[in-house]
Amino acid sequence: MQSISPENIFRGNYAWEKSLPQITKLTKSPLILGRSSNTDNLRNKIYIDLKDKKLNVNSANLQFDCCYEDIARVKNIILKNNNDSLIAAGGGKVIDAGKYIADCLDIPCITVPLSASTCAGWTALSNIYTKNGQFLEDVALGSCPKILVYDHKFIQTAPSRTLASGIADALAKWYESSITSSTIDDGLVQQAIQISRVLRDQLLIDGEKAFTGEFENNLSWRNTIEACGLTAGLVGGIGGEKCRTAAAHAIHNAITQIITPNKFLHGEIVGVGLLLQLRLEEMKNNNKLADQSIKQLLVLMNALNLPTTIAKLGINVFENDNLERIADFTCRDKSEIHFLPFKIQKKDIVELISNFEQQKIKI
Repeated sequence: MQSISPENIFRGNYAWEKSLPQITKLTKSPLILGRSSNTDNLRNKIYIDLKDKKLNVNSANLQFDCCYEDIARVKNIILKNNNDSLIAAGGGKVIDAGKYIADCLDIPCITVPLSASTCAGWTALSNIYTKNGQFLEDVALGSCPKILVYDHKFIQTAPSRTLASGIADALAKWYESSITSSTIDDGLVQQAIQISRVLRDQLLIDGEKAFTGEFENNLSWRNTIEACGLTAGLVGGIGGEKCRTAAAHAIHNAITQIITPNKFLHGEIVGVGLLLQLRLEEMKNNNKLADQSIKQLLVLMNALNLPTTIAKLGINVFENDNLERIADFTCRDKSEIHFLPFKIQKKDIVELISNFEQQKIKI
């Protein structure tokens, strides 16, 4: 069974307040899951509002990451408290952990993204990491969240860096799915790919204005945050597992094996992977448009202060066997790199990254 979207979606200013009647029908004893101390004030508001509705509310925070250690600990807290739902309020890793835990315990999950850095609030998928932030695996879940609350007032409080990261991650939807899934004979998949193309165009038009502008009466900001947090999730919902990620996320997953934990955001790393994917398409698949796509992306990425090389992620690929380690993980069995319609070997990744980082290929 394919789960396309959350059952209920509340979006816009004061979406949280508008969602409360539905939430109080769904749950009597929720647990609120978070992590960052920077968003404690928002979770405190959520807690107080739910207590005012006479709900029995508990809270818990991730100690590390969306990792199996934290997942097991929070599951035990929920079982001890007899909570009947989980409200995941935070960034992508908090939301992924919340969805996974709720799926394991067969209780409803309510997602409340506190930034536009991710579409995790929408999807039936969790990315699992080690407690040190190294990517482990993607886990498909039984369903999308029961309720998604995408409150613009909450999103406004997030650092602009999170928006830039969300833009980079959402842009990858088109560049990855269009090459991995364009020949699949499935109407929904093809429609998902076309939605991702419109999503890309929207971000290229509005992304910089959203990043540098004010919130109030800024249509570009509203369009961009909803593109990152909602439309990007819809692409995955409609396309399902056939609307695949590719090299951009495969390289992201490899870089997490050696990068300083939590120093860079998911989308910041994916953005570098996206530039490398396009060079790989040019190198291995004779993509004549790759160079133009890179130039177009670089204009936006530079405006958003996004890293554009692995070196700008704080990694020297020519030290400590870093290049070999990235190439090995990128090309491991079951890596997304193998969804590309042409064969990729370790030596291809070594050559690609070596040339890219030494500027032997113009970026």
